[in-house]
Amino acid sequence: MISGAELTRAEVEALLDRAAELKAAPLSSRALEGRTVALVFEQPSTRTRVSFEVGIAELGGHAMILRPDEMQLTRGEAVRDTAHVLSRHVAAVGMRTGSDERIEELARYSDAPVVNMLSPRHHPCQALADLLTLREAFGPSLQGRVLAYVGDGNNVARSLAVLGGLVGLEVRVAAPAGLQLEDGLGAFLTDDPDEAVAGADAVYTDVWVSMSDHPEEAARRRELLAPYRLDAALLAQAAPHAIALHCLPAHPGEEITEDVLYGDRQRIWDQAENRRHAQKALLELLVSPSAADG
Repeated sequence: MISGAELTRAEVEALLDRAAELKAAPLSSRALEGRTVALVFEQPSTRTRVSFEVGIAELGGHAMILRPDEMQLTRGEAVRDTAHVLSRHVAAVGMRTGSDERIEELARYSDAPVVNMLSPRHHPCQALADLLTLREAFGPSLQGRVLAYVGDGNNVARSLAVLGGLVGLEVRVAAPAGLQLEDGLGAFLTDDPDEAVAGADAVYTDVWVSMSDHPEEAARRRELLAPYRLDAALLAQAAPHAIALHCLPAHPGEEITEDVLYGDRQRIWDQAENRRHAQKALLELLVSPSAADG
């Protein structure tokens, strides 16, 4: 599970159905009873670590947290060798990394399922949680619903395009030149946030500046993205029932205003919770398919 494109529409729909069941009864599955999942964090994390660690515990398993300074990877051991070793001990491996090449290599050589917990190009676990949140707001079928993403065409936008497209969601991405997604993902691309948001069922944004951006790049990005701020005026151009979404962490006053972030129309904290439920359903599917079938 590196990009989300590994799944079929039927698998995504079944996974979301199962996530809803697990949310209603968090301790109903013991799919990881007596098993360990290795979680490799090469970058800091709040929501990803908490949601995976708690979710694995609720499935009866043990989460083994591995940080860069605790592994031989930082001393030059090959990712391939790490994959071989982890595969002999754990039921699955999650990785949060600043390198798509590293997680792809880990998956290539691991005999245990590998889950992308975040990489520069993809964030499929976030997108699954977002689809679950949209289902809760609008019903089990997302066919024909419209999600407008405004801001940086990053890994979250890409995963929304990939997984949203699988379930019939129309994904529109408004981003400035140089920060837009590539063609071929099935999303509607524009540089006009008003065009993207018009009549949308949900309006989504993400941070403008990443942890790795230098000060000069951060300033350039803030200037480019200023017209894409999710505020009350932009949200008002969406459908009357539209909800505001953000994958967090948020920077009120930059990509989103405080009144939207904490307002009545947001479902942002539901997104954060739904990471756990969607990831539990995903782990069931990868590690214990019979449990995923209920």
